[in-house]
Amino acid sequence: MFHAPHERKKHTGLGDHSEILKPVLTYTLTRHVIKLAAARERVSFQSHLCIHIATGLKQQQKMKFLKLFGRAKSVVIGMIHVQALPGTPLGSMVIPQIIEEACHEAEIYHNAGIDGLIIENMHDIPYTFSIGPEVCASMTAVCAAVRGICPSLPLGVQILSAANSSAVAVALASGMDFIRAEGYVFSHVADEGLLNGCAGDLLRYRKQMQAEHVQIFTDIKKKHSSHALTSDVSIVETARAAEFFLSDGLIITGTATGVQADPMELRDVAGSVRLPVLIGSGVTYDNVEYYLDASAMIIGSHFKRGGVWTNAVDPESVKTFMGKVHLLRK
Repeated sequence: MFHAPHERKKHTGLGDHSEILKPVLTYTLTRHVIKLAAARERVSFQSHLCIHIATGLKQQQKMKFLKLFGRAKSVVIGMIHVQALPGTPLGSMVIPQIIEEACHEAEIYHNAGIDGLIIENMHDIPYTFSIGPEVCASMTAVCAAVRGICPSLPLGVQILSAANSSAVAVALASGMDFIRAEGYVFSHVADEGLLNGCAGDLLRYRKQMQAEHVQIFTDIKKKHSSHALTSDVSIVETARAAEFFLSDGLIITGTATGVQADPMELRDVAGSVRLPVLIGSGVTYDNVEYYLDASAMIIGSHFKRGGVWTNAVDPESVKTFMGKVHLLRK
């Protein structure tokens, strides 16, 4: 007898249970889609939160500047170039003499209606990255004395070269309101040698010292330096990096002390960040109109006799300049 062969059913991966498993697979797939959507939503929320926090911090930094100086633009900050300190190559005066001269210059500035001052050890040439404790002690004594002369004037300190953490310590001890910092982001070659970014260490030190009220205004593409290492990084990109690393304000300079800063760089940087932008060199009676939109103008050479930074402060130069600025502000 002939028997027909049994027909074989084609086997799928699911066999005869495919219809049963379809709801299970659909449910599992739906759960994964929901989880993925939730994860994306969390990432989006966190990104927006970070942007919101960063924006809030930047607005807070502008408010700190406004609270300190009483205005958001055209602040004039004079320079006190402290005489060469004991132990430095040009040092020839004792501390009481150095303090007396610094206080005399502070009085000249204050009487002329200056908006703020920076005290700097610029006569300590040649500069070194490894300053000794005698520099910190001397600068603290000078700064404290100037604070006594100008109890309510905004005061800052800069310690060369790039002794930014030491400047924070001096500011905290002597009642200064801010520091000027070199080498905050990226690297460059100064006449003292290679200087690397210090933002991470500097802000951690300020936090540990409970000195967060001391604002840090940072030079970008600073004077007296080669920036070949960052030739592919524009000044705007440098400014944004400093902003991202929580600078309290940015300082633009010319190529050297007394050399005019580029007004176009001021425009470009100020239009790219939400921080105060200061001009750090080259402002004079004749060109001040180009810099009125800056948050502040730091002026040293123009206020000295003959326009030379090594000379004494000229009271008439300060008064004449401040008179013009007061008229332009109206």
